[in-house]
Amino acid sequence: MLAIYVHWPFCISKCPYCDFNSRVGDTSSQEIWRQAYRRELEHYAGLLSGRSVSSVFFGGGTPSLMEAQTVDSVIQDVARLWRIEKNAEITLEANPSSAEASKFADFCKAGVNRLSLGIQSFDDAALKFLGRVHNAHEARNALALAEKNFPRFSFDMIYGYSGQTPELWRQELGEALSMAKGHLSLYQLTIEPHTPFDVRTKRGETLACSDDDALSMYETTQEMTLSAGYPAYEISNHAQPGQESRHNLTYWHYEDYVGIGPGAHGRYRLNQSRHATENLRAPDAWLQKVKEEDTGLKADETLDDSTAMREALMMGLRLTEGIDLTLWHEKFPTPLPALLSSTKLEKLRKEGLIAQNEKTLRATPAGLQRLNAVLAYLN
Repeated sequence: MLAIYVHWPFCISKCPYCDFNSRVGDTSSQEIWRQAYRRELEHYAGLLSGRSVSSVFFGGGTPSLMEAQTVDSVIQDVARLWRIEKNAEITLEANPSSAEASKFADFCKAGVNRLSLGIQSFDDAALKFLGRVHNAHEARNALALAEKNFPRFSFDMIYGYSGQTPELWRQELGEALSMAKGHLSLYQLTIEPHTPFDVRTKRGETLACSDDDALSMYETTQEMTLSAGYPAYEISNHAQPGQESRHNLTYWHYEDYVGIGPGAHGRYRLNQSRHATENLRAPDAWLQKVKEEDTGLKADETLDDSTAMREALMMGLRLTEGIDLTLWHEKFPTPLPALLSSTKLEKLRKEGLIAQNEKTLRATPAGLQRLNAVLAYLN
């Protein structure tokens, strides 16, 4: 099985909390992009022929700024180059602005069967603080249109910013759950390095809520989503059974995927080797290199088993179900318990942060809250 990630690097504006590879830019010459995506897909099809594609994910940036013809072109190219599984998940990330929502029906006709909406909040003041270009009315309308046009959809919410109280989050999460249809991504605000929020924080502004309020909101999130039938299956992702994002599970289960477009990453096995790829980030540089070499690669590294296992550990412990030890041994020569320090594992178990039995290794709810520290300790 193979998953395909397609990166569209452009946005209408740059959100101050975002550290993704996105930029405000001219997106008018989409035929150029269609040709470049096609050439890079053909490059990987030459390497990975005979695979079946289980998912395609259009991420960004803001892929809903793409023309539906561009989305259709990519999906048709994937179907021409590989066999797409009958139940393949094809997701497109979208903003809820009226102009973009007007294209939902066309995206569906192009083959998108799952929409991921960047709602973030139902409060206009919060949306302004977060740098979003839509308002709460547009957010609610976009969700209604998503339900009308797509068999599956998800949306993102952000909590934990300055001025938001646990009670306000409880009310907003209640509204989100009432409008959800299968999947929710609920992210606590993180001040990422080199973002505008990071600059403002270093100047002395308080942009995130207190640690106590953040903990209260996290606990409220787990309690309310579980009660509503949306248990967490990953640190920030909640779904009804069977509605999990199959594409993202590819990452967390450390399965094979290729990355297309500026700044995209990939991980895949080829001829007994495991490759880690990274594309050039700048759109113009990526386009030029694809034109010259059929791929916009910045780096193609062959991973040794030790590095791959550390990556798989980091990804797998994000899942609430943890890491299946039998499946691990099918991927790697070293059993997971033998990779880790038994002394460190025992300490984490005693502190209630890790649970292990003969079948799985997983982070407990307390461990998931502190996963960065747990992983740093294990490594």
